[in-house]
Order: sequence, then C-alpha cells, then structure tokens
Amino acid sequence: MSGVAALLPRALRYSLLIRSYRTCTTNTTRLAPFTSPLLAVESSWSRELSRRKLIVRGEGRKGTVGVCSSAGLRVVGSESYSTMAPITTQGLTPLQVVENSIKENKVMVFSKSYCPFCHKVKDLLNQLNVEYTTLELDQIENGSEVQHALTEISGQRTVPNVYINGEHLGGADKTFDTHAKGELLPLINKSDHTYDYDLDSREYGWVTPETVTHDWNKMVEGIQSHIGSLNWGYRVALRDKKVTYLNAYATFTDEHTLKTVDRRGKEKVITSDKFLLAMGGRPRYPDIPGAKEHCITSDDIFSLPHPPGKTLLVGASYIALECAGFLAGLGYDTTVMVRSILLRGFDQQIAENIGAFMEKNGVKFIRGAVPTSVEEVEEGTPGKLKVTAKTTDGEEITDEYNTVVVAIGRDPCTADISLHDINVEMAKSGKVVVNKEEQTSVPHIYAVGDIIEGGLELTPVAIQAGRLLAKRLYGNGKLLTDYVNVPTTVFTPLEYGCCGLSEETAIEKYGEDDIEVYHSNYQPLEYTIAHRPENDCYAKLICVKSENERVVGFHVLGPNAGEITQGFGLGLKLKATKADFDNLIGIHPTTAEIFTTLNITKRSGKAVDAQGC
Repeated sequence: MSGVAALLPRALRYSLLIRSYRTCTTNTTRLAPFTSPLLAVESSWSRELSRRKLIVRGEGRKGTVGVCSSAGLRVVGSESYSTMAPITTQGLTPLQVVENSIKENKVMVFSKSYCPFCHKVKDLLNQLNVEYTTLELDQIENGSEVQHALTEISGQRTVPNVYINGEHLGGADKTFDTHAKGELLPLINKSDHTYDYDLDSREYGWVTPETVTHDWNKMVEGIQSHIGSLNWGYRVALRDKKVTYLNAYATFTDEHTLKTVDRRGKEKVITSDKFLLAMGGRPRYPDIPGAKEHCITSDDIFSLPHPPGKTLLVGASYIALECAGFLAGLGYDTTVMVRSILLRGFDQQIAENIGAFMEKNGVKFIRGAVPTSVEEVEEGTPGKLKVTAKTTDGEEITDEYNTVVVAIGRDPCTADISLHDINVEMAKSGKVVVNKEEQTSVPHIYAVGDIIEGGLELTPVAIQAGRLLAKRLYGNGKLLTDYVNVPTTVFTPLEYGCCGLSEETAIEKYGEDDIEVYHSNYQPLEYTIAHRPENDCYAKLICVKSENERVVGFHVLGPNAGEITQGFGLGLKLKATKADFDNLIGIHPTTAEIFTTLNITKRSGKAVDAQGC
C-alpha cells in the first residue's frame, strides 16, 4: 500500500476524467457533407477553387481543403475524411456562424490565411496529430462581421482564436503556454467518461458542470497540512508515553554505543542494552547525468509549488503506476517509461490488465527503455526537460517533459551508520540480514521494516513487526510476523488488492498440476447505469488441489479492492479452502460477493465474461 496514493481521496487518487486520445492517421476532419463526388483530379481542384471562396482548412496528418458554394461547404482534394461537424454560412447570421462553429467542432481555430501566428498554432496541432477545424476569416465575404461577432463572444480581438470542447482557450501565446505545461492534449481529449465512479453523477441524474477543474496548489496545501498534523500527532504520542525523541543522525561507535549529531552540529553519546534499527528507505535515483539535478521522486511530488505539467514517470513499480494514474486523472499528459515488466513481484496477469486499462484511459507507456540523461532546456514553473533514453534494441529516443518523476525503487538508509564496523551482517542490497525473530547477527540488535532483507516494503508490515517484537522482548509474546499472507493494495486507477501468492509463484512452489485457478470478470453494480465496460474488473482465487483446495492466492482488480482484500485476508491466514468461499453467503449487491460464486477454472478454458445478477 502506498502512502502517496492513499493520501488522495478517491476522485483524485484515481482520476477525474478519462482521456480518449485520438490520433490522425489516414482520416481527417470532415468539414461538410458531400454534394458531389470528391474532386481528386488536379484540374478539377483548380476549377473548383477558382469558383469558390476558401473557408476551412482541416489539417491533421493528412490535410483537407474546404470550399463554399451555394450548397454550403464541402471537401475537395482529400482522399479521406472523418466525422467532424460541417461548417456552413448559408442563411446564418455572423453570430450563428461563430456559435455553430464552436459548438459543433471539438477543436475550432478561427484564423486568417496570411497570419503567421495562425500557421504556428496549426503547425502545433498537426505535430500533435490533433483533428481540428479552421475558419479562415479573410476568405469569406462576411469575414469582418464574423470576426466582430467572435470578439463579442470571446473578448479577444485577434486571431488565431482557439476554442476547445466549446470553451475559449485564447490565442497563439495561450495555446503554446498550455502545451508547454502539458495541459493542451488533456484539455482536447476530455471525455464525459470518468475513471472514478463518483464523477458518473450525470448518469444518475445530477446536473454537474461540463468542465471539471482542479486546483493543484489547493490540493498540495491540504496534503501538506495533513502530513504536518500526522507528524505532530506522533510527537505528542511519544511525549505522552515518555519516549525521548532525538532529531539527529546516528552512527555506532561500538555494539552498545551511538553517537548522534543534530542539525546544529551538537553531538550526544547514547548507550543501550538493545537497539532496534528501523531507518526505512529513500527513493533511488538512476545513475545518469541530470537525474539528481532535475528529477523528483514520489516523496517530492506533493511538495511541488506548481502543477507538474507534462510528466514522465520512470519505473514500473506500484508507486510509478499510482502516480501516473492520478496525474493522468487530473488532466496532465502522462507517460510511463518501463524497462521490462510492470509490478515486478505481483501477479503478472493482473499487472498487464492494469497497464492495459491505464493505457486505454490516457496513460502512455514507453516499453523496453531506460533514460540515459536528463537535461534542462528551459527554466520555469514548470520548466522544460529533455529526456534521452535507449531502448532494448539500442535505439535512442528523446522527448521533452515539464516534470520527470523517478520511481525505480528505494534504497535502505543503512549506509552511514557504521553497521559493518560492529559486525552486523548485510546483504548486497544494503539491507540487514535478520532471522525469523527480526534479530541481526549481533544478538542485541534487531531490525524491522524496509531495511530487512527479504521483507516487505509496506508500512503496516513494519508496524506489526515492531509491535510483535516489543511484546516478545518486554512481555510474554511469542508470535512472529507472517510475511506471506499479507494483504496489500496497489492504488492504480483500477485498484488491485491481493493476498498470498501470485499465480507464477504458486506454480513454482507447488507445480502447475497441483494448482487450480478459479477466476471471472465482473461488473460492479455502479458501473451499469454509468455505462462502464463490463469486463474491466477481475477476480481470481489460486488453490492447492492436494490440500483440499486451500486458497493460497487472492487477487481482485476493481473499485474498493483494498476494502475487499482486507477482510478476505483473514480467511487466507486461517487457511480457508475454496469450499469455505463457496459456503460463504454473499452480500448483494457488492463486488466482494463475486468470490462466493467463482466456478470457472483457467484449466477449463471457458470464457469468464461478466454475468448479470
């Protein structure tokens, strides 16, 4: 479970708006219904253009030219077109021309054919493969009247004048500034669909604004306030328990002595009969030029004093995917650079499902690549960073981003406290080697949390290990920490909860013939009225056949997966079997009840599409 993602309420943690990125391939904007066959012959082009006024140039990867006749506007000189609404001036007032153009076109550019700034905006949209429509005001008879009406509506006298999804963006400067912040494509690709079902309220009858905006600084202020209150609460709790708190760096001078140095340089020597090491870890930076100078980590993202803009996440850990999910949901152009596989150590079928869902909903992935350098090319808030990367095929790729977040793992904070000098055994990873009682090679020194070799980097695990250790040392406790059946959740846009073994690990441990996997897609009730996909959510139980189908792996992909997994995790600790799940009466209508009705095995090869009640 990531504290980064869990800090956010669901509507922010997952997403505000699904992105539906459309690229221009062979199709281009349809500017008007055809009134005659396409004029593809050059001589026909010339005759047609000589008789009519040029009104629209719809440009994408393949351009089109529109001409106006008594029948309205139609396309000439293009081999293909798509389905953007037509523009016609026949029988319309200048105000109606403007209003219709804005209403019926996703991206509308009011332009003049000779204007260099207009050409720059259109060139940018072409580079982004964005479908758009332009109205060339200098090429229509009542162009000045149309421009006057446009000024009245927008308050902007000049061209280009850009509208996106019916909302006024501005001119060239505003368009390029929005793109520099990584906000242009998310703005263009807004959809009425949502990642988070809390925002499906329109389908349930609520009247909400068409455009949902987000205040980054307000969110950061709230999160920092919450973190501050947590820290203060811990300080108060320590004081109430008469625990002395020292905010200082420490190093061992011998097996029973520590020297501490605070930020003022004041030294203090502490001796103790026993020590508990629980320093945790810190995000790792890649060893490449510019990484530490220009990149940030998940520890920093909620301290940014400005929106992140176009963002690259480096890594495929749960932290990388969680951050990518909520940034895309907040409307930022988001890309994840993945060296090999997603969510190493987790069930790979689920991991790929998560990646496919995120990609379908606007998060871009660069697979099989690692960054080789990060260079600042423009200062600002945010600035602009040039990232160079190399693929597994040896190809060099570059792109520019406003923010680069590295999430390639965490290193234990064990390097500078002289553990080697007192003969504490260390792994190559820098983590501390402990036995099943969290005891190091020095009998009176113990370790818990992220710094122990073979442990789980999860806050609740460290808390549990610390509690049980304290009871064993100073009470009558005998319980040891169970590092196997630990329920956890990855807070990606579609939550993933799991407990026990992945399918790969179960097969490796018990053999494929002794494993039975029960699984099914399912559709939460709240998805139905909101018209969400039926088969995005997935449930899986992994059972050992020779042990009366004992459940050794629990996996669920869907909303509230963490809440579901927390309860079922107890069943795995108590060695529940598939029959126990079958005999459990489900609560209807909940998503968790899918685990009481699983009856299709992977071995059978039967379809697992979601079924109704």
